[in-house]
Amino acid sequence: AMPPTDTERYAVVSCHVERPLDDRVWAAFAAFQEGPPGGFAVAALMRPPDAAAGEHDEGTWLERARVASARAPFGHHTHFTSHTHARPTGGDPAERVAREGAWLGERELSPTLFCGGGWYTDASVAEACATLGYVDVTPRASRPPYLPDGVAWAELDRPARIDLGATTLAAVPTTHSAGDLLRTVVQPGLPEQVHAYFHDTDLVDPRRRRLIGLGLRLLARRRPRSDLDAVAATLAAAPVVPWARIARGAVVGSAENGAVPGPT
Repeated sequence: AMPPTDTERYAVVSCHVERPLDDRVWAAFAAFQEGPPGGFAVAALMRPPDAAAGEHDEGTWLERARVASARAPFGHHTHFTSHTHARPTGGDPAERVAREGAWLGERELSPTLFCGGGWYTDASVAEACATLGYVDVTPRASRPPYLPDGVAWAELDRPARIDLGATTLAAVPTTHSAGDLLRTVVQPGLPEQVHAYFHDTDLVDPRRRRLIGLGLRLLARRRPRSDLDAVAATLAAAPVVPWARIARGAVVGSAENGAVPGPT
């Protein structure tokens, strides 16, 4: 069990589980989550199967999701365009979140967390997350460097409740990629609140897996370990921030073309 969470000072970790039906990738993630470096509870933010991409093995997906959710916090990760294209290129991103969320609920999975692919979010997506009861980890403490100018993302420097007008969405920002973490954790100036993330596909590369593990072991020495559900449990007392204060860029259907390279 994790110690009580100090909302002013913590370290938490999540993994974007984007290829849970790839046996090699899943085996690498499952082993990492079962014996996590630094002793962190690694939240699994899992992408639901995409039938349009030929991902029809629902039974295996559900079995793996239940394994992951029994070990650590469990979340919903959406790729808005396809299994290989995280950010939306059109359509209704919020509808996809609601549809996938309903699919998960019908199968008696209870994700507590959400992360939009490629860090995409908009007010409608945020409302869909609030309706599903999710805590959103899509907001970033700083702009991901590979995002083109002008595209939509959300900027938040600490846990908050986001005022959406008709409802409120609890959010815990993601602060560091695996590479950012390793660069930052060895220097002064590490933030008091750290939420580091990586991808399941990183773990099949032995060098990247070692670097992620090293970063997490160093992080565990510098900040109190917690997990995302424990941080979420403290959010009733978090400050309320208007959506307009954290929204950045243009949403799909206006200026964004969705063609975003780089990690998801």
